[in-house]
Amino acid sequence: MNVLIAEDDAHTRDGLAEVLEAEGYNVVTAADGQAALEAFETRRPDFVCLDIMMPHKSGYEVCRRIREAAPDLPIIFISAKAEEVDKLAGFELGADDFIEKPFGVREVVARIRAVTRRCYDRRPSPPESFRLGDLEVFPAELRARRGDTSMELSLRDVKLLQLFFAHRGQVLDRRTIFRHAWGERYLPNSRTLDQHISQLRKRIEVDARSPRIILTVHGVGYRFEG
Repeated sequence: MNVLIAEDDAHTRDGLAEVLEAEGYNVVTAADGQAALEAFETRRPDFVCLDIMMPHKSGYEVCRRIREAAPDLPIIFISAKAEEVDKLAGFELGADDFIEKPFGVREVVARIRAVTRRCYDRRPSPPESFRLGDLEVFPAELRARRGDTSMELSLRDVKLLQLFFAHRGQVLDRRTIFRHAWGERYLPNSRTLDQHISQLRKRIEVDARSPRIILTVHGVGYRFEG
């Protein structure tokens, strides 16, 4: 899933990109309003994060132009301009959400996941659930359930679980897993993958120390036995 971040402050822009890439999104950035419109035309993102005060064209103008071309595309304003009149202006232009600066990582992640769920809901055939042992995964909800227990998942978590489900019983090497869940441009790093799998196990396994879903195949990669 592709997301466009339009933000003129490099620190904020890079921080948002890092958070979203860690969640599993493909990120394209723009440092001003005109560049944001050009990126929208060429990359056609699945949703957009917009600052309000940007050079060349404001976030309001960018939002209006995008709405003309894509009425249903989710748009989030992320701005220090958080007076009620600013929020009302954004919502009147068709924004789906408004995040006030400064913001916390958890808040941004929660809002982005909510937007992702709406993106899935708007697709003609939203992905159905699938099972990994006693765990049922709901891609459109970014959630998994075991009995009455619900677990939040990132987009990358869902990609990983879909990959293991599709290749049950097969050993998947690290390069294959990286290519599917991180993308072609990402340089494989065993530590990154192992840390992510470790954190995912803590959420989805009954006992992360004795995993039953994602099994380690030493020296090669991982496997879902099925």
